[in-house]
Amino acid sequence: MENDHLLQRLAQLEALLFIAPEAVTITQLAVALDASTDEVNDWLDELDKVYTSIEMPRGVRIERFRGRVQLVTMPEAALLIEKFLGLEMEARLSQAALETLAIILYKQPITRPQIDAIRGVSSDAVLRGLVYKGFVQEVGRDDSPGRPILYAVTQDVLRHFGLTSLAELPPLQLDQEELPNERSTPDV
Repeated sequence: MENDHLLQRLAQLEALLFIAPEAVTITQLAVALDASTDEVNDWLDELDKVYTSIEMPRGVRIERFRGRVQLVTMPEAALLIEKFLGLEMEARLSQAALETLAIILYKQPITRPQIDAIRGVSSDAVLRGLVYKGFVQEVGRDDSPGRPILYAVTQDVLRHFGLTSLAELPPLQLDQEELPNERSTPDV
């Protein structure tokens, strides 16, 4: 009986995620399901297990980003979906765009002058392009002189790179011994 109730709640949650036109908050789902946010989080975890099951791979997955959740297609199916829908392949990102995105992913929220300082060149045009493509958005203003704009990535970046959350990013390693072509010298 308990298992039947859980399966019914999972089906209801899945239906809500399926019809949602954009990512929704856990609170929105909890209100719609007349449940607590803890219950909804537990049900989302259960659905995620179903979608990522090795025994029965699924074409969808749950994506969580900045307190919102959405049902999305699996990234591995992107080319098949583009072909089926007759869409052109997504334009590849330039090296400068990838560098800038990586900086923003790991340092967000971050200002353009901070990005420029890390890259060593102006990132103005690249940043405008990333904002235009919907990969980066303005999220506020810094308190420093001139109150520069703060930038952060959007959920579209996760989809583009096949991630379901920022937690899936590999750890940033800046240790001197891990940098390529660096010789370690013994302490004297």
